[in-house]
Amino acid sequence: MNPSPKVELAIKVSGLRKAFGRTPVLRSVDLEVPWGQVLTLLGPNGSGKTTLIKILATLTRPDAGDVIIGGMPLSKRGQSVRRIIGVVTHDPLLYDDLTGRENLRFSARMFGVQRIDQRIAEVTERMGMTPRLDQRVGTLSHGMKKRFSIARALLHDPVILLMDEPESGLDQEALGLLDAVVTDKSNSQRTVLMTTHSLDRAIALGQRMAILVNGRVAYQESLESGGTEALKEAYMRHTRAVS
Repeated sequence: MNPSPKVELAIKVSGLRKAFGRTPVLRSVDLEVPWGQVLTLLGPNGSGKTTLIKILATLTRPDAGDVIIGGMPLSKRGQSVRRIIGVVTHDPLLYDDLTGRENLRFSARMFGVQRIDQRIAEVTERMGMTPRLDQRVGTLSHGMKKRFSIARALLHDPVILLMDEPESGLDQEALGLLDAVVTDKSNSQRTVLMTTHSLDRAIALGQRMAILVNGRVAYQESLESGGTEALKEAYMRHTRAVS
């Protein structure tokens, strides 16, 4: 399913709020990501990055605010939204008792993927996981599980990728494979929202950078015009305030 080309923004978040009990986590977040762009989102621990990704991925409901993904309101068309997004979270969300191949087949059927075996071969080769396909996931390291979770997110060729610190647990080889996924321009509409703790990776991979502090977007700037030192200074200034 491809969204309407008339929709200018892949992701539009307005006034998003979320609290757990009496603890506010997101406090009126506004964020826009145009089609075809990579937005890297930084912020200290507890800033709300993971909660934001989970809401966009339909894994958690917000308390207030509006989310529109691919021109579709999340509150009314969650099932349709799930068909156009690929998600990588801290938890690989894989079945430990199944092999990698069995996990991917299960996900492929859920998304109605055509030529399932061929597609599994493509995404696992891309993440360097072909030799591990028939190994039970519960026997894999965290980094290997993360590779499979990235492969699963790519299975249905989503136009939007939501990735929460996808580099965690990956070795240098896997980081190179991940970077190729994030910066891949073979699909001109492919949009990525990725959280990270690494300022250098945020600058290297993103076209736009945002900083989330205390549940609010404290800073947003384009990375395409240069000004790396100014971006680093802004990051240090905003994160220093809560350290």
